[in-house]
Amino acid sequence: MYERKTMPNLTCGLDLIGEVLYGKWKMRLLWFINQGHLRPSALQRKIPDASRRVLNIQLKELEEHELISRTVYPVVPPKVEYKLTEFGQSLIPIIGALGMWGDKYEEKLRTVIIRTLKSV
Repeated sequence: MYERKTMPNLTCGLDLIGEVLYGKWKMRLLWFINQGHLRPSALQRKIPDASRRVLNIQLKELEEHELISRTVYPVVPPKVEYKLTEFGQSLIPIIGALGMWGDKYEEKLRTVIIRTLKSV
């Protein structure tokens, strides 16, 4: 697993939130858990482009940052469910606002992203 070699710069709110939410799927995971998709298999179906390994790593990081909690039920096979903590729930309006901004500027964002990808 990745081991950080330097301490992150945590001098402002943007640095802090970047450290907690950095990861391609973290905001989507939080959003889908809030919508009731609690089991890893359900999350995998909602984000089929992500590998199970990457989702598990990002779920673990979200748990370490106390944004989600993990419950393991003592059944065979083991059943795992995730839910947002109160701290994690406080991010949902912010993620929603970012999503609305993305929807509002969808055409512009799609154009600049595609243009950037073509120039690489």
